[in-house]
Amino acid sequence: MSRFTAEHKARLDELVSRYPNKKAALLPALWVAQGVYGGWLPEEAMQEVADHLGMSRAEVEGVATYYTMYNKKPVGRHHIEVCHNVMCQVWGADDLIHYMEEKLGIHAGETTPDGMFTLNRAECLGACCNPVPIQVGGKYYEDIKTREQVDRLLDSLKSAPSEVENPPQSLLPEMREFK
Repeated sequence: MSRFTAEHKARLDELVSRYPNKKAALLPALWVAQGVYGGWLPEEAMQEVADHLGMSRAEVEGVATYYTMYNKKPVGRHHIEVCHNVMCQVWGADDLIHYMEEKLGIHAGETTPDGMFTLNRAECLGACCNPVPIQVGGKYYEDIKTREQVDRLLDSLKSAPSEVENPPQSLLPEMREFK
């Protein structure tokens, strides 16, 4: 059964209109589908995108599984990704990840039993000038270097709405919030 409403299909059609052909709109279409399906892309979501764009599910799945921005399994209400590339490791990313694992009672790649948090390592979040960046949904927090900053971030997320229900793409980032 389709989860794409008439509004979702209109959004996809609007996206397609920006590209030379439907296939070129695949990445943003997957992003829309991920939002519709609660932050991840089950097989049904990829099939809906394939049907709407006139592609095979294999083509859609090949793209969705290549990019790490698409989640292939359910994620928590807050999907936390911590950069652990070389520059961020120098600035203590691994220590922050281990601290978050301890604090949340999970390992990177897992979701808390209450479904509140998913913690993942990210290969690079493209903020080498302000390490360590942490991405929560589509919102970036930079210059995270202390356990106190992590504590404040996690505490603030406990009462914050889900990024899936409230995508931050239209909001101005509050990057200096946790310094």
